[in-house]
This record gives sequence, structure tokens and C-alpha cells, in this order.
Amino acid sequence: MLVGHATWHGGALCLWAERTGPHEPSGDVHPFATRDFTGTSYEPLLRGAVRVELNLSLPTAGDHPLPSAELGPEPVTGEPGLRPWRVPALVLEPFPAMALLQAAEHGGDVIPGTDLRFLCLLAEEAVTLAGRGHVLPALLREDGDLVARWRPVLDDPARFRALARAMPAACRAADGGRPAAHVLREALAGLVDTAVRGVVPHPLLPPRRGKAPDRLPLAERWVEALTGPSAEVAREPRDDPGELIAELDAWAAAARRPSGPLRVCFRLAEPGADEYETGEAREPRDDGSWRVEFALQGTDDPSLYVPASLVWAGEAPSIADAEETLLTGLGRALRLFPDLAPALDSPVPDGLVLDTAGAFRFLRQAAPMLAAAGFGVLLPQWAGKAKLGMKLTTRTEDPEASSGAAASSGFDLKALIDFRWDLAIGDESIDEDELAELARLKTPLVRLRGQWVELDQEQLEAALDFLRQPRRGRMSAAEAIRAIVHAGEDVLPLVDVDADGAFGDLLSGEADRRLVPMRTPDELDADLRPYQERGLSWLSFMNDLGLGALLADDMGLGKTISILSLLVHERRDGAVRPGPTLAILPMSLVGNWERETARFAPKLRVYVHHGTSRHRGDDVARAAAEADLVLTTYGTAARDAEALAAVGWERIVCDEAQALKNSGTRQARAVRSIPARSRIALTGTPVENHLTELWSIMEFANPGLLGPRTVFRQRFAVPIERDGDERAAAALKRATQPFILRRLKTDRSIISDLPDKQEIKVYCNLTAEQASLYRATVDDMLEQIAEADEKQRRGLVLATMAKLKQVCNHPAQLLKDGSRLPGRSGKLERLEEICAEIVEQGEKALVFTQYAEFGSMLRPYLAAHLERPVLWLHGGTSKQARDDLVQHFQHDDEPSIFLLSLKAAGTGLTLTAANHVVHVDRWWNPAVEDQATDRAFRIGQTRNVQVRKFICAGTMEERVDEMIERKKALADSIVGTGEDWLTELSVAELRDVLRLDPSAVSG
Repeated sequence: MLVGHATWHGGALCLWAERTGPHEPSGDVHPFATRDFTGTSYEPLLRGAVRVELNLSLPTAGDHPLPSAELGPEPVTGEPGLRPWRVPALVLEPFPAMALLQAAEHGGDVIPGTDLRFLCLLAEEAVTLAGRGHVLPALLREDGDLVARWRPVLDDPARFRALARAMPAACRAADGGRPAAHVLREALAGLVDTAVRGVVPHPLLPPRRGKAPDRLPLAERWVEALTGPSAEVAREPRDDPGELIAELDAWAAAARRPSGPLRVCFRLAEPGADEYETGEAREPRDDGSWRVEFALQGTDDPSLYVPASLVWAGEAPSIADAEETLLTGLGRALRLFPDLAPALDSPVPDGLVLDTAGAFRFLRQAAPMLAAAGFGVLLPQWAGKAKLGMKLTTRTEDPEASSGAAASSGFDLKALIDFRWDLAIGDESIDEDELAELARLKTPLVRLRGQWVELDQEQLEAALDFLRQPRRGRMSAAEAIRAIVHAGEDVLPLVDVDADGAFGDLLSGEADRRLVPMRTPDELDADLRPYQERGLSWLSFMNDLGLGALLADDMGLGKTISILSLLVHERRDGAVRPGPTLAILPMSLVGNWERETARFAPKLRVYVHHGTSRHRGDDVARAAAEADLVLTTYGTAARDAEALAAVGWERIVCDEAQALKNSGTRQARAVRSIPARSRIALTGTPVENHLTELWSIMEFANPGLLGPRTVFRQRFAVPIERDGDERAAAALKRATQPFILRRLKTDRSIISDLPDKQEIKVYCNLTAEQASLYRATVDDMLEQIAEADEKQRRGLVLATMAKLKQVCNHPAQLLKDGSRLPGRSGKLERLEEICAEIVEQGEKALVFTQYAEFGSMLRPYLAAHLERPVLWLHGGTSKQARDDLVQHFQHDDEPSIFLLSLKAAGTGLTLTAANHVVHVDRWWNPAVEDQATDRAFRIGQTRNVQVRKFICAGTMEERVDEMIERKKALADSIVGTGEDWLTELSVAELRDVLRLDPSAVSG
């Protein structure tokens, strides 16, 4: 086993590996290190790499460095210390380094260490910066030579600080260690330079006829070196690079300089468009010219817009120094947008007239750079949208497929379909004659079918090449699906798909509406609801196609019984039994699946592959062959992957499939390695934090369908999450919707008899003791953090957050002194009152806390106060005890309180006997809270559910709750990532967030 490691040192990526096995002390040479990657997937990228020896300061225990986390923890007595070790390594050239970083994150035969994974992330960041145009060319002196480099424009300081804080210490362990920010700037600059050189065409300028390269002016030699094979700029004795270097440095400084309350704004107006409305009537231009209008715009309020013509006319009296602000901004913009020069010859510049080529340069080059530098930019609505692309039309061979239900069409992935590829702009197809005319005009902006379209030479050449390829014929449905998913490169994207019949239903995501619902199988001891019958029909449809499926129904809508229905349906009327189904589950769900199978599908043969008594080796295949359904856990599946892979599985089902969301983990890789005819993922939260989690789950269900993870991040995750790219979001929906069935409990067309859920925020005051502890904790943290480095700062903030949560719960939880509980906590007092009311009404409640230690304190106290037993489930509860607690709570008629650890009981339980849910201490990810609430608010619940969320008034709990509410305005599939945002705040901002409002302290 090899664990790959990397550091950025000497301006290059340095790679080495850590191997397992016994060691012998060998002085200061790292005993586990190697630079031999022979036989691995890395080997082709390492040919010609320079061999070096690094001096790395690494955590050490005794006579050897501690192994990395990927090799498993090593018991250590005492405190490990840092010690320098000599490590053999390889230095990679820029392009092989970038290729390796883009491939390494997938693991494979070399497991990436945390340092290598971080540099993989940094490579993605560099590609993103290059793709967004957040780069500038530079001329630098390096070791006495002149070199042309591309350097990043880091216009998001918070992002840079977050990356610096996230950098593992191993990334900067060379030569005694260097500051994270220094290493980050150096690595990001090198990776950005490589990323740009990989996409910018060479050469930028056509060669001068009859003139040798070394005779060109310095500026042209510099431009040549920006994309050439070597970054070195050839020098001549007469060269004086100082002026060019100064100009480029000033350009970079202008791009980084923050703006004040007002900024200069540039608006591109197309020919024939009215001037920006100013109260002054103007005739539309009809001379075919474009115009960039100058204005002042509010930095915080973009709706404040004052055209330059009004500024020069003195009609902006309420804006102080308007003329000076406008002139100063235009002067700064000149460095980024040299075409401005003619307009600035006027004493009162209010705009710039451009021809079509100039307008295209503004759209593609100047506008992104000006926006990155903090200027306002307003573009026509069509900019970046109406784009030349491909349209795919398919028609099925079976005429009945277009009129009958998909389920009866006999359609499968091997079925042949007729296809035709066309060129299109938006929804409009264009023919060869129109394209030929566009090619003849050789203009980058053309008006076609009443809309303006950006069309550069690269697109035209791609379109003409497209027309030379076969564009009609037949292919299988599987080939069509892969073509649709993987089509859509930036040069010539896929803009439309027109398909009929079952194939069209599948691609449109409407197959579940078109299918005739199956009735509940006779041998299923349950009555399926109408939406569950449609779900069974859809699962059967996907199974017949051999496609993997993601059943993403909301929590509590019956995903388990949907799978059991499918298994019973397959074995109806004496049909030939298919192979066994393997269900991989969280350990907490094994008992639930056993009980539901015994209750609803008692004829299914079940084998539980878990625990010390489970079968081993070849016996696993024999036991599985005698079963219809095999239940195992994620942990067991990872350990026994080889034995499970030897079974001929009909399908694999992963319940709570968000367990696979981190694709590089050993567990996720092991589950994906087990072969099966088809796969089904079950999860109510297919995306908890990032879109790459959806990629990981889909990679399990339909391997390779969404392409490599790196490509998915570049094409979908980064544009959608960071830039809100609607086109990328639409493309992702088109690529995934055929394979996902999603229904929500809140949709009354799905389920109309589920009771209501009422959420209540319960505000509690701190006692005087709590307030004193709260202030002392905040003051102590602020005093330490003011002098801490970035790594210490992060740990201090998170540790303080945990302490403040404990203070808000109860002083005894923070002090851990076993002291008395009554009279010392506002939350505890309110919890007593609520629990007493619930018990007096003869009802039941679930009480969640994220702290097991606090639950252990609450249980005896509440039991004594309520004079009845209080149930308590936490991570240390055995499976049998857990099942007994659930059965007791669900079936005992007496009112009761069930106290639960959020982590141990937030998923996988059905506790519909409760119609009250109390969250004593909040978890800042709303999806986690909702999952816990849905233990009670799910099918089987007959009463309205009241959910109470405790908040200590006037504390950080109240202010973070306000921030959670703002986060909910984001797409429901993208949620916050916890408390890490607090670590990015300044000391003053932290003081404001964590401050205690004196009015919230009880007397």
C-alpha cells in the first residue's frame, strides 16, 4: 500500500510516497519513504522527473516518524515532536504535475495523503481562476532571467484565508517549515500559470514576417513567452524591462484595489438600443455601432446608477466628488481596458463607440477583467446565453413507443434508435447555408433570427468540422444516454434534446407520470399508497433497462417498502427467482429492515451478514445463494468487499446513501467495487453540502455516467455553487433527472393525509451564573486569539463555540464537576416545564441533544422530576438494546420522554408514537435537524407534530439562528457546512457575534 504525499517547494511540485511495513532505524532518513511508483497509475506521469532529497519536519515518536492517518493511527505515549527527516522525492515539470493533481484525488492504486489532496484542491482552484479570467500576465525577474508568467487575481480575501487555514502542515514542512500564506501564494501562482498555458492558444500574436524572434520588441517577445513552451523571455542588450514590469505591476495593483461606496460602471449597449433611461429622451442609434456607456454605480446598492452625462452636466449634486471619482476610476480602468484611450481624450468622457469586433473584445476580455477588478459591468441579457450548439433528435423504431406507456414498449438500453444531430442557437435550429453565411461574414457578433449571438472563430471551426461528420444514423439507447451526458463542451455545447416514446420519457424525467402504476403485489402484506405504486413501476422500469436509480423520496415516505415491493413483484406467480439483492445499511437500520421484511414480505428469505458469527470466504456466496435479501452494514461491506464481490448479485441497494458522499473514502470505494446487474441508492438528502456528493452517489448507481469527478467539478459543481450558473444547473438537471425519483412530504399531491408540522423557537434566558461563565469564556478566547497564528486561531474559535454551547445548556456540563442541576439553567427549567406538560397530556416526546454527556446528566434528573422512566439512546447503546428501546417507546401506552443523542439517533428510526420533538441544543446544519425531526414526522404519524428549537436569547445561538434562516434562501439541496464560517471573522466581528446581551439574563 502506497500513500502519496506532495509539497510545493522551490517553485515546483515535489512528490513522494509512504509505504507500509516493518522499519529499521536509519539515522535521519525517513524509514517509510519512497519515490518508486513503478507499476502504479502515476508512473507514466513521472518519466523524466528529477530525483531530489527533501528535508521535511514531520511529527515523530521515538525513532521514527508517525505514519499518516491513511495508514491508521499508531498508539503514542507522550507528546510527539517535530523532527527533520531526509525524504527521497521527485520534482515534476508543470504539465505532468497538473495532470497528476487532477488524477490523484480519485485514489486508485495510490492513496492520496492529506497534503496531496490539498494540492489537488489547489489545482482545481487554479483551473477555476483561469476559467473565470481571474488572471493577469506578468513579467518577472527570476534568478537573473526575465520570465513571462500568468499570476492569479485573488479578489476574494476570505477564500484565500480559508485555503491558507486548511493547508495541512505537511504541505509546508520543507526546510523547517514556511508560513501557509507564503506557500499558498507560490503554489497557486505556479498552478495558475500552468492552467492558463494549457488553454490559451499559442501563439497569441502572429509571427512577424521576415523578422527573427530575437529581433522582436521586448513586449512581443514577452507575449510569445506567455504561451510558448518556455516561459523565459529572450533578452537583448538594448532591453530595458523596468518600464514594462512597472506597468504590469500597476495593472495587477489596479485589479486588486478595493472600491469605495461608488464605483465606475460600464454598460454595453447594442446597435439600435435606447440609451440608459435618464429622463432624457434620445433616439435609438441606427448606425450599426455599439456603445460602452460610462456611469457611477453604488458599490453596496447597484440600483444607484448615475450616467456620466449627468455627472458632467452637474445633475448629480447629492454625490460628493462625483467628477473626481469618475475620472479616477476611468484612469484605473484604462490599464485593464486600453480601448478606452480615445474616449478619455474628451474633457467630459461619457462613453465609447465600438465596432462589432471591439464589442466582442469587450464582452470576452475586458468585461470579465473589469468585473474582477471591482468595476461595475452591465451587459445585454443575451450575453453569454444565446450560443451556438448542438441539438440531438432521436426517434424510436417501435411506433407504439411514442403512443403507448413506456412500461409496455419493450424498450431497453440495447434498443436501436434513429438519431440526428443539428446545429442550433437556443431553441432554433440553423441550416448549413446559414452557417456558411456566418463563416463568410467572419464577425464575432452576429444577429440571427432576431437575437445577437457570440460566435468566435473557434466555434465556427468546430461547427464546420461538425458538419463534416456523420450526423444521422442509428445507435443504441445506452450510447445516446452517454452522448447526452458527456456532450456539451464549452466550444460547441449541447443545447437541446428532442426524443420520443419511452426514451423521451426517461430523458424528460416524466417516466413516472407516463407509466401505468402497478398495483400492490398480492404477496405483500401492505397496501401501497398511489405514489408508492408509481414508484414501484418506476423502479421496475429502471430495473428492466438495467439502469441504476436514485430514489430520493423525502424521509418517511417509505423507501424501504418500495424496495421490498420490487423484490416481491419479481418473484410473483412462480416467476424464475432472480439473484439475491444486497442491501448495505447503517448499522442502526439493520433491525428495521429485518422487522419490515418479516412484517410486509414474510416469504422473502433474509440473511443478515453482520457480526462476529457471519459467514466468511466462500461460505458468503453459499449463504447469499440461498437468500432473496442479504442485509449488511457499510463497515462490514468495506471489510468483506472481496467475499461479497464473488456473489452474483441481482442488485445492490444502499440505504442512507449519503454515506457514500465522500467518494475517496475506503468505504465508498469498497461498495463501488462490488459488481451487480443494477444498483439503487436510497437517500432523502442526495446533497447535504456540495454537489460532488451527488456525483459520488450517482457514481455508485451508474458508474462513469457523469464522467470523472474533476470534470464534474469544473463543469457543474464550481459554476453552480460559486457562480450560480443557471446554464450549468440546467445541464446538470438534464444529465441526472432520468435517474432520480424525488417526492416530498410537503407535496399534497403525493401525500394528503400526513398531519401538519409546527416549528416553534423557544427562547430561554441565561441565569446569572451562565452569563458570568459565558462572558469569561468569550473574553478568554478573544484575548488568546488576538495573539494566535492562523492555525491556532481556528482551533480556538471552534473550541470556544463548543464551550459556549455547553454554557447555554448548563454550567455543570462545562465545569464537569458533577454539581447539582436545578436552578442553574434557563434551558433546563424550560425543558422541565415542557416535558411535564407533555406527560400530563398523555403524549410522548423526543428530546435531542448533540452531547451524550449532557444526555447522561438529563436522564436521571428528568426521570426524578417527572416521576416516570426516561428512555436514553446514545452511541454506546447496543443494537439489541436500541431495538428494545424503540419497541418499548412505540408500543407502550404510557406517556414517556425519549432522550436521544443527535448523532446516534438522527437517522434510521421510526418513532411515530411521539408527536413532540425538542431540540435542546441546535445543530447548525438544518438538514441534520430535519432528519432528526423526521423520526416522528413520517408516514404512520396520525397527529400534528410540534417541533421546539431551544435558543438562548441574546447569545451567539440567537445570531447564528438568524444566519441559518438567511442560508435557507439558498437552493434546498445546498446547505451550510457548520460552524467553520466563524473561524474567518476578525476579532471585532467575533466579539459582535459572540457578545452577550445583558437584557437576556434572568434575574
